[in-house]
Amino acid sequence: MNQIPRIPETTLALHLSRRRGQPIATATRERLAQAMLDWFTAGWSASGTAAADRYRRVAQDCHPGPGPAPVFGGASMHSNGAAFANAGIAHIREIDDAHRAAMLHPGVVSITPALALAAAGGLTRRLAADAVIAGYEASLRIGEALGAGHAAGFHATATAGAIGAAAAAGVALGLEGERLHHALGIAATQAAGLWQMADDGAHESKSLHPAFAVRNGLAAAYAARAGLPGALRYVTGARGLYRLLGGDGPLEALDGGLDAPERLNTATIKAWPCCAQLFTPLDAIRDLLDAHGTTPGEIEAVDIEIYTHALKIAGVDWPARPAETCFSLRYVAARLLLAGKLGIEDMEAPDLGAADLLAMAGRITVRTSDAFQREFPQLRPSRVTLTLKNGRKLDTLRKLRRGDPEDPYTWAALQARMRAFAPAMDDAAARAIAAWCEGFADAGRDDEVCAPPPALFGGPAR
Repeated sequence: MNQIPRIPETTLALHLSRRRGQPIATATRERLAQAMLDWFTAGWSASGTAAADRYRRVAQDCHPGPGPAPVFGGASMHSNGAAFANAGIAHIREIDDAHRAAMLHPGVVSITPALALAAAGGLTRRLAADAVIAGYEASLRIGEALGAGHAAGFHATATAGAIGAAAAAGVALGLEGERLHHALGIAATQAAGLWQMADDGAHESKSLHPAFAVRNGLAAAYAARAGLPGALRYVTGARGLYRLLGGDGPLEALDGGLDAPERLNTATIKAWPCCAQLFTPLDAIRDLLDAHGTTPGEIEAVDIEIYTHALKIAGVDWPARPAETCFSLRYVAARLLLAGKLGIEDMEAPDLGAADLLAMAGRITVRTSDAFQREFPQLRPSRVTLTLKNGRKLDTLRKLRRGDPEDPYTWAALQARMRAFAPAMDDAAARAIAAWCEGFADAGRDDEVCAPPPALFGGPAR
């Protein structure tokens, strides 16, 4: 291969290569175990749905035949098919982890290809850990660089996420330096994911974005391993992602602060089963209900003020079908105000015509704030004001989300979250998943073979 010039993309590839084999900080190991548990939670939560069956069917059509890699809720497949299916399934519920600045879901594109390849044999726990951390590092750095301008038109899980998937797969396959750089460049030329699908009501297909990102990332890593070259300036070039796909974030995110803790530590584990753009108003409502014990019958009106970008992604005024509930602020707010909680069942089998639900939704006004938008994406400001029938006003402002790095989950709380979001999971499965994930926090287990048992995926025997 030709000598690669020193550009930000080169520095990023070298950074991903050099961190392999270096000591992993205890905090990063613990956060990796949490990310794994979050991924299994997301996969189990959706594995029994009709949507999951569709993704398994597409994966089997694209990659026919059995194989060694477990699939959520289905029979094992070839690693490529399992990666496609698991990426799609783990995103169905919208509970897979997120990121404020990068505006994408990093775990689904980083963990999925690494574990699919691990199932085929040959990976140690340490190599799988390095692969996942590399996927987070690449996807989040590139997502941050592309910024809010890009994320307004493109689903960054599909664009930057494809490159993150190539980083995870490339590290798992042993690519380093130039070959890893080429893998990222090949993936970038296949990065796509238009938000037009949301404008046209195609929400059921949103999970194809991470599924295709993982498929393309794997293919890019295989291609680079075979010696094929990729775009070098895939972000910064005249026809790279930044210029052509609306990039407006800080390009120094690509190669700056390389001595900082791994980007994995900056991801958000989601507290609500809906689009992450809607979390701060839900957190604000929860705060008000907890502080004042307000009942639905006391509420006269609800005013929700939120940053503009939120409704570009989650702009469904009122859902017409279950797949749209995750993207409707009035729906999730009304359910939370009525029931004091918002669960998986509220998204899967909603009674969208219920009189009490429609009455509460009718009291809710949603408006955007230019001032709040100026704080986005570093913060996600939202103010909720409840006007009670006695004339009293209750309001609160939230700028951070529960599950953000500044307000993290404990390990025990994450296990409780898993059971709440995956009610079909039994005690034995929950214990086995938690124990397997927790192994990534233990450096003494780095040399173990990393082959996730099929039972962790809740296959056909369930």
